[in-house]
Amino acid sequence: MKHLIYLTLALTVIVTLDSCKTSKTTQTPDIPLFVEGNSANSLDWPGTYMGTLPCADCEGIVTTLTLHADLSYQLVTRYLGKSAISFTTEGKFEWNNLGNIITLNGVNDRPSKFLVGENYVLQLDMHGKPVTGDLADKYELKKQLSQIKDTALTDKRWKLTEINGMPIKDENQEESIYIEFKSGENKVNGFGGCNYYFGDYELKEGSRITFSKVASTMMACPDLSIEQALFKILQDADNYTIYNNELNLNKARMAPLAKFKAVE
Repeated sequence: MKHLIYLTLALTVIVTLDSCKTSKTTQTPDIPLFVEGNSANSLDWPGTYMGTLPCADCEGIVTTLTLHADLSYQLVTRYLGKSAISFTTEGKFEWNNLGNIITLNGVNDRPSKFLVGENYVLQLDMHGKPVTGDLADKYELKKQLSQIKDTALTDKRWKLTEINGMPIKDENQEESIYIEFKSGENKVNGFGGCNYYFGDYELKEGSRITFSKVASTMMACPDLSIEQALFKILQDADNYTIYNNELNLNKARMAPLAKFKAVE
């Protein structure tokens, strides 16, 4: 969990008029300082978060919070030991000015603010502050990573054969451009023609796929056009198809953005 640094600025203004000195001090409230990118624009926060939160008069509150990219949410709660009925609240949420805390609009009878971190959200108290004490770490909901697997896709090397309709010829390259999908931790890696790259991927129902946190080495080469086009495709692709050992990365129902062939 990232910590905020609080800085209190004291501003003292001394005004001298007609040899009479009058001093006035103005103090600003605590100002959280962000050095790095905030949660709203640097984390892959859309998704479903689950956990069992502490409960004063029951065994625990089974909580599922789903956050969507359009700033809508669904909150489902069930009180263990009291009822088998689940309660669902849906609506919009909003980020605070620092981009690290969300507020669920329409939630009034329980805490509605959550601190958003890397693959978790932390429910704050009714005043929007982190809960302290022995149960502090019990207020965390963990992001549910995709459990969908496709053995036809993973744990093999896919050589790039076509990109944006243009055939790829690599006779003059020491190494072919390729992509690999690791099944264990949903990691993707490959070679773009100049730089090696790596990141995360997630599979969803209907052969949908999303890539995130893709980064690469920083080698300079005379021609990076194919590599840059491939990295752009990893941003845009939202589904894939596999047929006769050929992998296509697609966007919606358009023509394939990139084609790959399985190799030994």
